[in-house]
Amino acid sequence: MWTHRSWPGRSLPAHERLREYAGWCDAVEGNTTFYATPSRATVASWAEQTEPDFRFLAKLPKVVTHERRLTGGEAELRAFLNAMEPLGPRADTLWVQLPGSFGPGDVPDLDRFLRTLPTDHRYAVEVRHPAFFTDAGAARALEETLRRAGAEWVPFDTTAFFRTPPTSDAEREAWTRKPRLPLRTRALTDQPVVRYLGRDDPAATVEGWQPWLDVVTGWLREGCSPTVFVHTPDNADAPELARRFHDQVRARLPELAPLPEPTPVGPATLF
Repeated sequence: MWTHRSWPGRSLPAHERLREYAGWCDAVEGNTTFYATPSRATVASWAEQTEPDFRFLAKLPKVVTHERRLTGGEAELRAFLNAMEPLGPRADTLWVQLPGSFGPGDVPDLDRFLRTLPTDHRYAVEVRHPAFFTDAGAARALEETLRRAGAEWVPFDTTAFFRTPPTSDAEREAWTRKPRLPLRTRALTDQPVVRYLGRDDPAATVEGWQPWLDVVTGWLREGCSPTVFVHTPDNADAPELARRFHDQVRARLPELAPLPEPTPVGPATLF
C-alpha cells in the first residue's frame, strides 16, 4: 500500500499519495493487483508519480495463482501484463504468491508456468505450504525450478510476530491470517526479496529483525540488490520502520545509498 490513515500524505488527494510515499521508500508491494487488475491509465499514473528507479513488486492476479492455480488464466495474465507496461523498469520483478494448498506435488505446474512468462521481467515466488520449509526434497525441487527460471523465493518472516501472544485487535486478526512457517534466509538470485512482519510495538519489531541485518548486509557485500518490506499488524509505523531498518543496515555498510529525504507533510510529531 502507499496510503494509510496514519501515514504522511494521508491528507493529499488519492492521486498524489504514491508520490509522497516514494519520498519515504524506494519500493512498494503491489498487493492491490492481486484482487483486481488496474487500468493502464491508473498504472500510467503510478509511473508519473515515481522515479524510474522506484520498484513495484506487483502481485499476479489471484484468478491466475489461486483460482486457476497456474493452469489456465492466460487471458487474465495477458491483461495483467498489458496493464503493467506503463511502469516500464519500475516493474522489474513480478510477484507470484501461491496459496497454502499449493504443495510439492504442484511444482511441475509452477515449472510449466514460469517457462511461459515473458523474459522482460524478473519473477519472485512466495510459497506457504509447510512441506517446502520442512522437507529437504521438496525444498530442493522448488529451488531447482526457480533457479531454472531465474526466479527468487520470497520468504515471509513471521517468526518474531508469532513469538508471543497477540496484544491488540490488529495482532489478533493477523494471528489468524498470517502464515506460521520456519525462517528462510537463502537467496537464489542477485535480487533477493524479504517480507518481514513485526509487532505493533516498534521496539519488538526492531528487535525481531536483528538477524536480517547480518543477512542483508552480507547480500549487499556480495553485490546483490535486496528488497526488504517491513510490515506490522496495523502498519501504522511501517514507513518509519522501513527507514529505520535501512539506516541500521547503512550503519554497517556506509557506502549504501540513503533513502530519499521525505518532504514534511503535517506535524513533525506524526510518528
